[in-house]
Amino acid sequence: METFYLVGAMALVTFLIRYLLLPLSGRVELSDGLRRALRYVPPAVLTAIVVPFALFPDGQQMDFSLANPYLVGAGATLAIGWLSRHLLLTIVGGMACFWTWRAVLAMGWI
Repeated sequence: METFYLVGAMALVTFLIRYLLLPLSGRVELSDGLRRALRYVPPAVLTAIVVPFALFPDGQQMDFSLANPYLVGAGATLAIGWLSRHLLLTIVGGMACFWTWRAVLAMGWI
């Protein structure tokens, strides 16, 4: 029951923070420099989430080997995204590479 209250409180705080600032959204003008800087927030947050999982698959030691399917999948995703600039293709291609590489490792081919 304690978890339920915790999740409910987090949802309420998140809602209130966004709801209370909504009336100000049309009145506050952001400078061009700040707008340009804010464009880098989503890639920076995504990188901060993905890189530790790709480099530390067991949570303890860094693994740069080909036996790390997370690193191979992340590299493939980066390459597909860089070359195609297509979000859905990047996601599907990266996941397909990850699953395929994991299956190859499970079969013992590498």
